[in-house]
Amino acid sequence: MQVNLPEKRYYGIGELAKAFDVNASLIRFWDKEFDEINPKKNAKGDRMFRPDDVKVLQMIYHLVKERGFTLEGAKIHLKEGKKKTLDNFEIISKLEGIKNQLLEMKKGL
Repeated sequence: MQVNLPEKRYYGIGELAKAFDVNASLIRFWDKEFDEINPKKNAKGDRMFRPDDVKVLQMIYHLVKERGFTLEGAKIHLKEGKKKTLDNFEIISKLEGIKNQLLEMKKGL
């Protein structure tokens, strides 16, 4: 899944929910369930997600929503093979980006 977010240091939960096309409550739930997500909280208690957190959210979204993993299965998969999963996920993301660029070029012909 390609997430179109501007280059920033921190993202609000609303921005992420819109980018992933899910409810903010799901992002909040994943934050509680997965130790790999560590957003900072401001004085009001609002979660502020860093780009690293967004990458983890993308991996969770990919595993749960696209590949059909259960939450427990996704947790195990992330803990056991985080480096391998991250490498594979980054390759898939780059390939999807290239595919989208090629499709745009095809439309322009």
